[in-house]
Amino acid sequence: MAKQKSHKATAKRFSVTKSGKVKYSRSYRRHKLGIKAPKRKRQLRGGAILSESFAPTVKKLIPYA
Repeated sequence: MAKQKSHKATAKRFSVTKSGKVKYSRSYRRHKLGIKAPKRKRQLRGGAILSESFAPTVKKLIPYA
C-alpha cells in the first residue's frame, strides 16, 4: 500500500509535540504592529496549543509529523 501524503500547507503551520498535542504559531504578528497594544503583542509572541476538538483533523493531514 502506498504511503500517505502530508498536506504541505498544514505541515508548515502545525507541529506535533512528543505528548501528541498540536502546536502552532499565533497569527496577527507580521505587520501593523504600531497600532496593537504592547500587552497584545506580548501575548501573541509565544506559540499555542490547538484545541482538542481540532487536533484529530490536523493529525490526519500530517500523518508522519
